[in-house]
Amino acid sequence: MILSVLKNTHRPVKFWFIKNYLSPQFKDVIPPMAQEYSFEYELITYKWPTWLHKQKEKQRIIWAYKILFLDVIFPLSLEKVIFVDADQIVRADMGELYDMDIKGRPLAYTPFCDNNKDMDGYRFWRQGFWKEHLRGRAYHISALYVVDLKKFRETAAGDNLRVFYETLSKDPNSLSNLDQDLPNYAQHTVPIFSLPQEWLWCESWCGNATKSKAKTIDLCNNPMTKEPKLQGARRIVSEWPDLDLEARQFTAKILGDELDIQEPAPLPNEPEKSVTGSPEEDLESKAEL
Repeated sequence: MILSVLKNTHRPVKFWFIKNYLSPQFKDVIPPMAQEYSFEYELITYKWPTWLHKQKEKQRIIWAYKILFLDVIFPLSLEKVIFVDADQIVRADMGELYDMDIKGRPLAYTPFCDNNKDMDGYRFWRQGFWKEHLRGRAYHISALYVVDLKKFRETAAGDNLRVFYETLSKDPNSLSNLDQDLPNYAQHTVPIFSLPQEWLWCESWCGNATKSKAKTIDLCNNPMTKEPKLQGARRIVSEWPDLDLEARQFTAKILGDELDIQEPAPLPNEPEKSVTGSPEEDLESKAEL
């Protein structure tokens, strides 16, 4: 993901990483990688409030950090941030997304594609509770999203999301996909700008008809085939082998490992999420991820 962003973005980039869930190896590799590839980075963290209902599973805690603390985990000087999943390949200049007018909304997400008809039976948001709750609004995917931190703080979006979360999370059957369900549920109060469909393409939901226009490719799970993500990456993403080889060679050089670079590396674990934000000095000349 990092390499694909850097190869397509024509302005300085800063990556923000949530420190709690990075592997020791990643922490060792990122400083020399930043020097080699000329990007900035910062490790950030926030202690879970004692008054907020806490998740017990590590994966759900990570999901919670993606949405619950956006107003407090970044410096106040940061005005905009783009979240990008670790298992995503970027094919466009992220500056374009950073500069996009999201019409005064605090959040911008891409709606789920609806053109792969084979998946219609899995679109849970078109029936039952979600159909009634959304009332015509889109259900968005959480693998890529823009946060206007200034608007987010001005409108107390963080407080509103935490109130919704506190109410819903006490029911173990709610918020199955916490980082995705929560903003979609709350969009009546915390409005979402729907990004153009090409900003997030995944084979499972979108099919191949629109792949050529994709600005990012997300290796999302396919509930029908349950194909392993690494296997899907090799098959779906033409630039994957070159990106994977470059990343593995650099990692081996830094860590001194004798890696067999002919064997593709596994995808990052889900906990290694990455964030992107705006420049603190010149908003026109830098994109922070």
